[in-house]
Amino acid sequence: MTAPLHIVILAAGQGSRMKSDLPKVLHSLAGRPLLHHVIDAARALTPDGLHVVIGHGADRVCDATPGTDIEWVVQHEQLGTGHAVAQALPGIPEPARVLVLYGDVPLTATSTLQRLSDVIDDRTLGLLTVTLESPTGYGRILRNDRGSVRAIVEEKDASEAQKVINEVNTGILGAPAARLKQWLPALSANNAQGEYYLTDIIALADQEGLTVEVAQPVSPEEVQGVNNRQQLAMLERWFQRCIADELMAGGVTLADPERIDVRGELETGQDIHLDVNVVIEGHVTLANGVSVGPNVVLRDCRIARNVRIEANSIVEQARVDEGATIGPFARLRPGTLVSEGARIGNFVETKKASIGPGSKVNHLSYIGDTTLEGGVNVGAGTITCNYDGVNKHHTMVHEGAFIGSNTSLVAPVTLGINSIVGAGSTITRDVGDGELAVARGKQRNIADWRSVPESNGNQGDE
Repeated sequence: MTAPLHIVILAAGQGSRMKSDLPKVLHSLAGRPLLHHVIDAARALTPDGLHVVIGHGADRVCDATPGTDIEWVVQHEQLGTGHAVAQALPGIPEPARVLVLYGDVPLTATSTLQRLSDVIDDRTLGLLTVTLESPTGYGRILRNDRGSVRAIVEEKDASEAQKVINEVNTGILGAPAARLKQWLPALSANNAQGEYYLTDIIALADQEGLTVEVAQPVSPEEVQGVNNRQQLAMLERWFQRCIADELMAGGVTLADPERIDVRGELETGQDIHLDVNVVIEGHVTLANGVSVGPNVVLRDCRIARNVRIEANSIVEQARVDEGATIGPFARLRPGTLVSEGARIGNFVETKKASIGPGSKVNHLSYIGDTTLEGGVNVGAGTITCNYDGVNKHHTMVHEGAFIGSNTSLVAPVTLGINSIVGAGSTITRDVGDGELAVARGKQRNIADWRSVPESNGNQGDE
C-alpha cells in the first residue's frame, strides 16, 4: 500500500529583491498570485496533507489564499529551507511521503510533480534537477563514479571544478517523513549563508545507502523561481506564449501570439479570431466564429457564436448572444445581456441591461437598469436616469419602440409597443403603445439678439 503523501510549500521569504511591501508569493502571474499556482499543482496530486510554511507577511498570505485544506505553519525566523521544512514536520505522520515545493516557483507541471512523488518510498528520495547552459547561481548536482547522486553543493560553497557542472538543483524534492525527522535536526549551518540547507539531506541519504531518483522537467521554465520583477516578467511571457500555442492548436487565430494575455480560464470553440492586445480575465467562454478586435478586455463573460467585438471595448460579467455586434469603444458592465443580432455601438455603456433581439444602441448612450425588448432603436445621446441619489429604478422599453437622439428617460418609466419619443425629450411619465411623446421646451427665435449699447468712445486715460 502506498504511503500517504504530504506536500510542504515553502512561502516564508520576504523577497527583498522584488522591492515591494507585498509578500513575494502574492505577486501576480497570469492574474493570480504565485503561491496559488503552486497550491493548484499540489492539489492536483490529491495529497493527504497540504502544509504551507509562512513568515514574512503571514497574515496577508493567509487572507489572500482560499481553502480549508491548508495547514498554515509559521516560520518565525528564516533560517533556511531545512529549518522551514522542520517547522511543518510535527503535523506530518511518520509513515508519510513528503514532497517539498516552493511558493515562488509557480509553473511546475503537475505531471512533473507526479513523476517525482511516485518514486518516493522508505529507501528512495526523489530529486528534481534541470540541466542549464548557464548554471550560475544554482546548487550543483554531484554524482559518484556510478552516476548516482551523492550530494548537492550550493554556488557559494562550490569549488571552481564543481561550478562547471551544469546539472543543477531545483530545490524540489521528496523524501520519507521518517528520514526527514531523523535528518533535519542534524543539519549544520556551517556554510557561506549560515543557513540550514534542505539539500544537505542528499549527502546524508547517500551515506546511509538510500537511492536518490532524479527527474527533470520538460522545460527549464517549469522550475524557474521568481526573485525579482525581471524574472517575473520573463515567466509571464513564457506562460502566455504556452497558452497562445494551445489556443492556436485548438482552432483560434491570433494576430500576434506574443500579444495576448490570459489571466484566468478561457474556453474556446473554432474559427475564433483574436486581434492584438486582447486581455482575458476570470472565466471567459468564446463560441465558434467569434471575432475580437484589438485592445479588448473580456472579463467573466460568455460570448456566443459569430459575435463581433470591435476595438477598445470592455465586456465584464455579461452575456452576448449569437450574431450581436459590440463596439468599438463600448463598455458592457455586470448584468448586461445582449440578445441575438443586437448591436451596442461606439461609446455606449450598459449596466444591468437586457438588450432584446435586433435592438440597437448605436452611439454615445448609457443604458442602465433597463429592459429593451426586440427591435428597439435608441438614438445617439440617450440616457436612462436610473438613480435618484438613494435608489436605483428600472426602465422598461417594449418591442419596436423608437427613441430619438438626446433623450433622457427618468426611471421608473415604461415605453409602450411601437411608441416613439421625439429627439431632445425628457420623459418622466409612461408612454402608451403607439403613442408619440415630445417633452422639450418651446422653441423661441429672437431677432436682433446681438444688439448692444453703443460704446461711449472712451479709449482710456491720457
